[in-house]
Amino acid sequence: MQTKMDFIDLRSDTVTIPTRAMRGAMMEAQVGDDVSGEDPTVNELEAYSAKLLGKEAGLFVPSGTFANQCALLTLTSSGNEVLLAERCHIIQHEAGAASLISRVQLRPVSVDSPHILPDDIRPRIRDTEDIHYPKTGLICVEQATADGVVVPLEVLAEIKKIAEEFNISVYMDGARIFNAAAALGCQASEIAAFADVIGFCLSKGLCAPVGSVLVGTQEFIDRARGKRKILGGGMRQVGVLAGPGLVALREIRPKLAGDHERAKLLAKLMREIPGVHVLREPEINMVFATIDSNHDAQALVDDLLEKGIKIYPDEGGVFRFVTHQYITDEDIQTFSQHLREALH
Repeated sequence: MQTKMDFIDLRSDTVTIPTRAMRGAMMEAQVGDDVSGEDPTVNELEAYSAKLLGKEAGLFVPSGTFANQCALLTLTSSGNEVLLAERCHIIQHEAGAASLISRVQLRPVSVDSPHILPDDIRPRIRDTEDIHYPKTGLICVEQATADGVVVPLEVLAEIKKIAEEFNISVYMDGARIFNAAAALGCQASEIAAFADVIGFCLSKGLCAPVGSVLVGTQEFIDRARGKRKILGGGMRQVGVLAGPGLVALREIRPKLAGDHERAKLLAKLMREIPGVHVLREPEINMVFATIDSNHDAQALVDDLLEKGIKIYPDEGGVFRFVTHQYITDEDIQTFSQHLREALH
């Protein structure tokens, strides 16, 4: 049974393998037809997820992108306008799915900010009957953001207040909401209180092999279940995947702060390497850095791979390094030493 990773893999916290306990949960899972609501393990995961985030009900879906797109499809009408940050995951990394699936107009705002700002929302809400304008149907926030930034709770509170004033729902892409909670030293439910619906990932940072969960009111979940079916997300005896999700939430979630500490150690060691510029102190488990331009990015990737280390090439000149449950302090020391050697 594979219980450890073969490489020091800093590409993402989605590269983790299931833990021994998760593999055991797969073997022992009680299953039934989830499309008919008869899979007891899925039902347990959905109820537990909802309780963690202070909502009424949950819905297990295949992926984070699926969660986001299912939420948009459920919460909007065709032709609506959705307000969200220009740098958010829905805009940057979901292949334009909202235009194809929900047929909504995404209106990116807060271009110079990693997260959407309240002051950018109010003047852009289409609160009018003028036939020339689309109706503002939804506001989307992220916590933590795709850039690894934790949004202050007072910002989320102000956004929710504006949304309620105009009777608009707030959807939170909370793919890494538990990382945000660990960084803020609060319960995830305290963050979730500022959104009507939240989607979070079980495979980002939590070691589960697959899956995300949507949580919200029972009425929303009932409608989203129908949308999940339309999108092809009815997965039958899927307790074999929900079981690892329960292990992830119960056993890995409490350890996320350790990933954050290792990211801080990584940032510290990288700052000591000439030519490496860490852009900011890590807030969660992500370190962003630039490397002097006289070094070829792909050559660096290839060089490190030969030494048993996996990283992604830069994106727009910026490298991202991500810690997770399979990255140790020793791994970080090893990576830092090999990075120094590769650059000098």
